[in-house]
Amino acid sequence: MLTSFKTSVSVPVLAASLALLGACQSNSSTQETTATTAPQADTAAAKKPLSEPLVRDIYTADPSAHVFGGKIYIYPSHDIEADIPENDKGDHFAMRDYHILSMDSINGKVTDHGVGLDVKDIPWAGRQLWAPDAAFKNGTYYLYFPVKDKQDVFRIGVATSKTPTGPFKAEPTPIAGSFSIDPAVFTDTDGQSYMYFGGLWGGQLQRWQGGKYNPNAAEKEPNSDVPALNARMAKLTPDMKKFDGPVKEVVILDENGKPLQSSDNNRRFFEGAWMHKYNGKYYFSYSTGDTHLLAYATANTPAGPFTYQGVIMQPVQGWTTHHSIVPIKDKWYIFYHDTQLSGKTWLRNIKVTELKRRADGGIETITP
Repeated sequence: MLTSFKTSVSVPVLAASLALLGACQSNSSTQETTATTAPQADTAAAKKPLSEPLVRDIYTADPSAHVFGGKIYIYPSHDIEADIPENDKGDHFAMRDYHILSMDSINGKVTDHGVGLDVKDIPWAGRQLWAPDAAFKNGTYYLYFPVKDKQDVFRIGVATSKTPTGPFKAEPTPIAGSFSIDPAVFTDTDGQSYMYFGGLWGGQLQRWQGGKYNPNAAEKEPNSDVPALNARMAKLTPDMKKFDGPVKEVVILDENGKPLQSSDNNRRFFEGAWMHKYNGKYYFSYSTGDTHLLAYATANTPAGPFTYQGVIMQPVQGWTTHHSIVPIKDKWYIFYHDTQLSGKTWLRNIKVTELKRRADGGIETITP
């Protein structure tokens, strides 16, 4: 495990290159699936990463990027070596705290501001502090996080700070009505904020069908011609700490207006939701999980239904893929992760590259 400390991050030269890993959370199928979804026109080009890691002295993943006061702040997961065997429930992703990063500009120096929130300081938490998000409103910064409670059920909590770098103080209980993982908070131009969340397999979304947690539900969603399980969304109250109304499903439709099917695992939702708005249209982007794509769908309202549009990013090195999309000055950027530094699926590193659009607003596919 690499050590970490509060400092400006330097970028040492790595002595050896890393081979592309195909098998991680789902060890049996990743090599084959990646081969069918990622074009490999040139072997040398395929091994050369599009972008370099933003930090190298700690492992980071799931980067939630925001611009606050003209400065870029990144709220990633903090990967550690916990010596836990890999499994489909993701027990080997045993993160315990969040480090908050900042940079004045793209390609600028990255500063690690140290631990912004630790699992031991969350009264109701048990284990596994997974992918967070952040927001700013009413003079307060909000950090949203998924963590398993003391009954080993994922819930979503919120912590607050008067500065974007924390430290953040967690509320004494999780958000009522919250469940699963990967909270992403989007504030519309009218000031209303929404949370999008959910993740399959280890994220436990499949255990919440019917509105109540079922500990005996299958670990994986059915791979058949039934409607796919979708992300969830809820309006947030003005104080940003509660759901304002019922939790709703984020429905994704195909080109014929039909809900995506569970068997359509190149297009259906798996985890890692993100929302952004461009030219009046709402872009819901997400990871397809076991097929390792970042995909997107669009709608005319923040609640959808959304129509599938295409692939934002082809598979990265490593099993998981999780992103955020933000405008910075006059360009758009996508923050993401891979396993360039470690070659291990649970020890990831965050990156950034420019996001480009076609004239019709469609997103050009990135090969990382």
